[in-house]
Amino acid sequence: MSDLPKENPWIDIVPGIRRRTITHGSSMYQMIAKLDAGSRMPEHKHPQEQIVHILEGHMKLIVEGVPHDLRGGESYYLASHVPHGVETIVDTMVLDTFSPTRADYLALDQKAGAQ
Repeated sequence: MSDLPKENPWIDIVPGIRRRTITHGSSMYQMIAKLDAGSRMPEHKHPQEQIVHILEGHMKLIVEGVPHDLRGGESYYLASHVPHGVETIVDTMVLDTFSPTRADYLALDQKAGAQ
């Protein structure tokens, strides 16, 4: 574990989508994300595997151009380097788990906590 504050800051990813680190280890990272209705995450990819779990709400996870409707209680696995994006239908809360850890997000957390 790092020396991040117990309650990590909320950090904007894109307009209408923000995230907060919950916990992490040497090979895993977990965060919660709040997505406002109508927000969009542009298509992107990363080296981490990801499990998206919808805590509440409704969104479309677009994986390699194919939309997947996800609602509260549903999950989706994304392999490494798979292009994906999001269209948020209603206010949505997501639990995201990544492996390996998201060093980029942890660095942003430390920077935000130091302000």
